[in-house]
Amino acid sequence: MTEKTVKGKNTVVWTGEWVAERLGVELNGAAELPGLVGLALRRNPKRAHLLVSQVLGKHVPQRPAVVYDAGHGLGRRVRALLGDEAAARAVVLGYAETATGLGHSVADGLALAPYLHSTRRPVPGVERAGGFEEEHSHATSHLLLPEDRGLLTGDGPLVLVDDEFSTGRTVLNTIAALHARYPRDRYVIVALTDMRSAADRARLEKFAADLGARVDLVALTAGTVRLPDGVLERGQELVARYEPDGSTEPAAPAPADFSRVELGWPAGLPDGGRHGFTPAHRARLDAALPGMAARLAEALGGTGRRAEARVLVLGSEELMYAPLRLAAALDEALPAEVRFSTTTRSPVLAVDDPGYAIRTRLAFPAHDRPADGPGERYAYNVAPGADPARRFDAVVALVDSAGDTPELHAPGGLLAALAPHTGQVLLGVIPAYAPAQPAAPDVPRPRPEVRTGMQEPLRGPAFSSYAPEDVGWLLQDFSGVTLEAPTEEREEAIQRGGAHYAESLPVEYQPSEEYQALFRTALETSAARIARAVGAVTETVLAERSPRPVLVSLARAGTPVGVLMRRWAQYAHGLDLPHYAISIVRGRGIDTTALRWLAAHHDPADVVFVDGWTGKGAITRELAQALRDAGAGFDPRIAVLADPGGCVDTYGTRDDFLIPSACLNSTVSGLVSRTVLRADLVGPDDFHGAKFYRELAAADVSRHFVDTVAARFAEVAGDARADAAALRAADRAPTWAGWAAVERISEAYGIHDVNLVKPGVGETTRVLLRRVPWKILARTDAGADLAHIRLLAAQRGVPVEETDDLPYSCVGLIHPRYTRGATGADGRTVAAK
Repeated sequence: MTEKTVKGKNTVVWTGEWVAERLGVELNGAAELPGLVGLALRRNPKRAHLLVSQVLGKHVPQRPAVVYDAGHGLGRRVRALLGDEAAARAVVLGYAETATGLGHSVADGLALAPYLHSTRRPVPGVERAGGFEEEHSHATSHLLLPEDRGLLTGDGPLVLVDDEFSTGRTVLNTIAALHARYPRDRYVIVALTDMRSAADRARLEKFAADLGARVDLVALTAGTVRLPDGVLERGQELVARYEPDGSTEPAAPAPADFSRVELGWPAGLPDGGRHGFTPAHRARLDAALPGMAARLAEALGGTGRRAEARVLVLGSEELMYAPLRLAAALDEALPAEVRFSTTTRSPVLAVDDPGYAIRTRLAFPAHDRPADGPGERYAYNVAPGADPARRFDAVVALVDSAGDTPELHAPGGLLAALAPHTGQVLLGVIPAYAPAQPAAPDVPRPRPEVRTGMQEPLRGPAFSSYAPEDVGWLLQDFSGVTLEAPTEEREEAIQRGGAHYAESLPVEYQPSEEYQALFRTALETSAARIARAVGAVTETVLAERSPRPVLVSLARAGTPVGVLMRRWAQYAHGLDLPHYAISIVRGRGIDTTALRWLAAHHDPADVVFVDGWTGKGAITRELAQALRDAGAGFDPRIAVLADPGGCVDTYGTRDDFLIPSACLNSTVSGLVSRTVLRADLVGPDDFHGAKFYRELAAADVSRHFVDTVAARFAEVAGDARADAAALRAADRAPTWAGWAAVERISEAYGIHDVNLVKPGVGETTRVLLRRVPWKILARTDAGADLAHIRLLAAQRGVPVEETDDLPYSCVGLIHPRYTRGATGADGRTVAAK
């Protein structure tokens, strides 16, 4: 976020002094606690005081970056606590109404997990999946209404987010209700403030022990509140005494003068997490935010262009996250000071005193026709009260379409309540998301709509982030089909023979900042080395195979190499070579429909199959056998960038070094998944399929990788041509030394299955990203080429065994007898026995 100077006094007054003096409440804890929370009095017979967060964006207008960063930072801490694999299986659950936006921000920081928040709004046609009670709240019933019940039925960690963690009873109610239906072994509680007493802490520990589950807590700060005897009665007396002090601002007697702004909200995008919000939804929102903010900025006109102006973006009860993100985008777009808060159903006493957290209150009737009947709603600290410096020059009220009712626009409604206290009122309406109605039980689920037959290749940007000329994908687009499964479930099914690895997809690994930095460093260090190998193998292909080859990369590890070979031919020879990506599956063979397409459009003799590197040579053998069976005249010799296994005769180098594209999955391969072959999706005349992960666009480095390597072509051109000439004169017959080493390792370590031994830097990386690793064998002198291997191994708790007796830099061993019991309580691999 851009830093701006915020007008106002520099003197900081704790907004809890008024309550502390009159009620005898003591707030104790970390030094930063008074800056994060103030105190107010509830109009609630169950609880006297209210901790008022300064960074929640509910009762106190705050800079949107401060609000978002508080939750996002907590989410990053949860991800570090869980590890990426467990984080990818987690679900984040936020509490209505106060923590719906906080929970969203935590999920954003976690990055890998979907989000769901409880709601007090029943939705016709959406079946309740669960619910629980909040003991001290003014409105107790929480409903869980996920569109996808899989959000609750998985066994990954459940991350529960609330603004304040005090007695812990709400969390106990939640866990008890959900655990009875969807048991799991790990919970993480996230809060801005941890205010439990020693007794409350002990209660939670005992509860977790009785449940047999691990419960962690992550909070921004911690402290305690000491309540004197008789605090509830004394609080009620104060409320009765100060209620008619004029801090509740009257609404205008006539309809408000306001302007409606068409936001341009993306069609079908959920307005929040009431029914679930996934990383893919977040990516769509991220892409749309600048345009929506621009529309709001235009509607604000001159107000937004004044640096001294104050603009409030006001959300509505549970609708917190979308207004928060819009406020943050607007803050980036305007010189004016932008603040964010939301309306609430929480009744709190307002006292216009600098030492009190709730200075003013606007009251108005509920405008979303709540299930529990009509009631009063509030907007706190929006009216300036006695301090004109607190006045907002404009208020942007954001509601969902369910709240855009006559009650909103009526005299005495929210818009009328805002009008006297600001110079401009804008209204933006976000469509309330309505989940699709499920099919009747007796109606068979239709087969997912996929492209079939001899269609034309898929190309970017519709499919993949590569330029359309870089590669054509001979695949079906399965982006709309749910194929991901947790790594442990996939491994167990594969090794028990119940499933093939190509029938599902692993959850896409989302690299940490440390790992991304390692990728960038590795790319900068090895770009010239890769460029030289690309030049050598491409020159060899042009000299020995065909002057106009048709490059066909094996999706997806071969695809970045195919793109680079195409670019070398263009750079060095002015050739515009066709390049396609095709699916090959170990144990199932190559996509024969794609082969028929290639034979119909090109001379099979010109086709050169391309892959990134060789391991033990399993795919090399698979390709040779498949092409022999096809009998269409294709050359089975594969061209690779690196051949450490001695499996092919067309390569750029036989060194086993780090090719940075091996460090990542789809985000370095055009955002395309590994290929899928499943009988219910792929017919006899269909291409195999894959998914395009559009939602990962923000993390995509596919073009950056090839652009960085291609930028080094000129400096290595002479060496690459010399390497190619030397290779053509050398004996390059395959030695299969890698296969022999794999068989030896398989027996030495008692694995007795060569498919569980993955040699080389590239294959070892895949083991750590996609499979359940047992241990890593690392050659002692491998050096920096294994930095990312060691980092991934540490993140997953995998032992690394140093050895001098390897033809490769490293070898990854998949757990030889994997079951769910082979992982510890933290979800990591077991240590080698």
